[in-house]
Amino acid sequence: MQFASLDDIRAFCRDLPGGERRFADIAARRQQNLTKPPGSLGRLEELAIWLAQWQGRESPRLDRVTIAVFAGNHGVAARGVSAYPPAVTAQMVANFAGGGAAINQIAKAAAAELRVVPIELERPTRDFTEAPAMNPDEFLEAVDAGYRTVPDDCDLLAVGEMGIANTTAAAMLCTALLGGGAARWAGRGTGVDDDGMARKRAAIETALHFHRAILDDPLAVAAALGGRELAAITGAVLAARRHHIPVLLDGFVATSAVLPLARLDPRALDHCRAGHVSAEAGHRDLLRELKLDPLLDLNMRLGEAAGAGVAILLARAALACHIGMATFSEAGVSGAGD
Repeated sequence: MQFASLDDIRAFCRDLPGGERRFADIAARRQQNLTKPPGSLGRLEELAIWLAQWQGRESPRLDRVTIAVFAGNHGVAARGVSAYPPAVTAQMVANFAGGGAAINQIAKAAAAELRVVPIELERPTRDFTEAPAMNPDEFLEAVDAGYRTVPDDCDLLAVGEMGIANTTAAAMLCTALLGGGAARWAGRGTGVDDDGMARKRAAIETALHFHRAILDDPLAVAAALGGRELAAITGAVLAARRHHIPVLLDGFVATSAVLPLARLDPRALDHCRAGHVSAEAGHRDLLRELKLDPLLDLNMRLGEAAGAGVAILLARAALACHIGMATFSEAGVSGAGD
């Protein structure tokens, strides 16, 4: 196991490997010399520079792009917080395997490898209104599953999830670590009605009181109030950091999964970008808290890494321009001031 204890994760986050600033500077100078007004490609320029920095390459590449989707089940689903039964998690994993989901089509369009990792679907986490969802060992096992999913030669990683009731877990993490109560963070998720929304908020508030003694410890919160697929996303993002792989985060649930890392050290997400802002209540506010500016705003709320997958296409466009465009001297075009 990569991390034998929560303290191992804390130690890793105290000594984070950084990006290669000199390669970012090289990429920025190239952007200034391409046949366009400086800054005219906007965030595509920033994406190319970010890829260069975190890949540690003068010429970044996207030869191997991986989309990792983690699936888990939640004991809190028994509280009636979702419009769908927990059996849907396994059914959707089967749909992923059969190629019938949105993320399958997006992965093909983005020329990305899709890895779907179900984690003990037959054994949901415990209902966190009554007990810790996971003990530390269970949490670390899920973190390890995520860590091992990431190829160390990957050029770009996109992370997402599938799990009935996991928007409740995501809102729970945000409430515990950022405050504001359930009303600030709980949204309709899969489309719960008003009664379902009331049950969702009540579950969060009950759990907040039950676990009040651990709220100052981000990793204890992640174990007691999260889920296996969220822990796996945490592990994948840590693996990406170790291997200098840039990461595109998906929606509310995937972003909440890395919130505990950001609470340990604000630099923990420097290698991450928000692929999009979802329509799920709370995601825009969460991105603002994390100082992550989303690449896309398409009113999506599917999960399964769909928004992050679409953002891969932006990264490919950014890289195509960065590598393929001519400089002013190569094209024989006069630059500004010539």
